[in-house]
Amino acid sequence: MPARRIKIYFDGGCRPNPGRMETAIVTGGAAVVVRDAGIGSSMDAEWLALIAALRLAKDLGLTDFILLGDAAAVVAQANGTVRARGAAADHLADFRALAGDGTMPNVRHVKRTQNLAGIALAHGR
Repeated sequence: MPARRIKIYFDGGCRPNPGRMETAIVTGGAAVVVRDAGIGSSMDAEWLALIAALRLAKDLGLTDFILLGDAAAVVAQANGTVRARGAAADHLADFRALAGDGTMPNVRHVKRTQNLAGIALAHGR
């Protein structure tokens, strides 16, 4: 039986915007929530969550995984379908550097209601 692709959900946000950022990553039923990820915008928080999700995949030695988030702009920028500008361009450079040479990670958009990381952030897990 072939191995199953590992799903890693990511989400970030801040209150107010800009303000104190928080991020969440969920995989395998476990949530990692960072309540104080610094000061920035909601887009910065989404990027930090995506980068943290990729870092987790790398740390776990995963080769077949998908990164799932509800920030359509960040997903599009990470996939190269929308140009990243300003701070997003810096985050994209960090993401690509972490990804390394070869195939870029699979990043896909999901509805907010399907994003387990967003649910973890909302419920304080």
